[in-house]
Amino acid sequence: MAREYDIVIVGGGTGGYVAAIRAAQLGLKTALVEKGKLGGTCLHKGCIPSKALLKSAEVFDMAKNKMADFGVDAPTVTVDFTRVQERKDKIVNQLHNGVNALIKKGKIDVFEGVGRMLGPSIFSPMPGTISVEMNNGAENEMLVLKNLIIATGSRPRTLPGLDIDETQVLSSDGALSMETLPQSILIVGGGVIGIEWASMLNDFGVDVTVLEYADRILPTEDEDLSKEMKKLLTKKGITFAVNAKVLSETLMKTDRSVTVSAEIDGVKKKFTAEKMLVSVGRQANIEGIGLDNTEIEIENGYLKTGPTYQTKEQHIYAIGDVIGGLQLAHVASHEGIAAVEHIAGLKNEPLDYTKISRCIYSSPEASSVGLSEKQAKEQGFDVKVGKFPFSAIGKALVNGNSDGFVKIVADRQTEDILGVHMIGAQVTDLISEAGIAMVLNATPWEVANTIHPHPSLSEVIGEAALAVDGKAIHM
Repeated sequence: MAREYDIVIVGGGTGGYVAAIRAAQLGLKTALVEKGKLGGTCLHKGCIPSKALLKSAEVFDMAKNKMADFGVDAPTVTVDFTRVQERKDKIVNQLHNGVNALIKKGKIDVFEGVGRMLGPSIFSPMPGTISVEMNNGAENEMLVLKNLIIATGSRPRTLPGLDIDETQVLSSDGALSMETLPQSILIVGGGVIGIEWASMLNDFGVDVTVLEYADRILPTEDEDLSKEMKKLLTKKGITFAVNAKVLSETLMKTDRSVTVSAEIDGVKKKFTAEKMLVSVGRQANIEGIGLDNTEIEIENGYLKTGPTYQTKEQHIYAIGDVIGGLQLAHVASHEGIAAVEHIAGLKNEPLDYTKISRCIYSSPEASSVGLSEKQAKEQGFDVKVGKFPFSAIGKALVNGNSDGFVKIVADRQTEDILGVHMIGAQVTDLISEAGIAMVLNATPWEVANTIHPHPSLSEVIGEAALAVDGKAIHM
């Protein structure tokens, strides 16, 4: 017998399980189909485990290189990478148990297997049917539904010829499971994920080289932020090659090394390391879910949706990485909530993607919201900019990390803040103030007149806001 649901969600990652919880809150009978573990990529292969490793790397670097500056001596500091991995796994398991508890609390039915769309059922007036191939080998479950949300996420992309074996040539997924640290590594790709891994492994003592195809690392971020990140990571010992076209056909692997050549400004150069990490973006998981049984359109490898996340078939929605755009966990969560509320008939404002914060959890951290200075100028704004360094902030000096700055881009005509860009310690926490300012259409004057506590890192935001009009106090 087929089971009937108001909403079936295929994919139990951050977007999917949050959507399921919101649907349950609204009294909708809900099912969640997930072939792996609830929590998806973010919890098990991305956000959480990578940040746990980054924190261990930061602590090790602090103990080895900076503790003496605080008057604390530790003659010998070593890394037990097995315990580092155990800590990561403990955090992931605790959060996974929490997600399972939330799903149970919401009385959401979970089907562990692969869901495939079949189209309308001849036995029901409901518009859709999903067949679930169960992981346990049991007979397929048939789910009849009023509405469907596709939240199948994404996976690491690679380059033709750089075949991932998760031994010598790693994806970010495979790198999380390393049992020991390599002596050296080549990282292909200087975007967010590549820079986080470069920072982490460098802090653990690995010799890191980053090959980036564009003319700068973090090419989607503000140029000043990108330039500062490269400067600070180079100072820490990371080697960068930009304008580097990796020649996949030159890849050579042995049991102990990986060698590849890259063309840099017309000159061919060979690079060798113990391992290689390929970090060149992600691709949507759209195979094997029954798209051929629907009229859903695919655009550039992603499912095409409208502003309410409906596909061409009005009862089928899609959210998260599978639709492209900002492939971030917090974005997927809010897209899921928006889709469910639309299904429930609630009215809400479409997400404004220009006001969503983006974070890079390297050391130093970086974060941003809104337009870069270049983007603002290209869109015709008459721009004015305020920039203030952490080196003039007392709390940064107390903390022993005063690298970086905050930069505010504003419209000279309307005074509205157009973008905020930060690099330095703990800026992934500080960015939310800028996010609120953007949502409220705040001006630099309003931010500057918000009294920031002293001493605190947040003072840098107030000073940067003053600097937009040349009124910074401490610089």
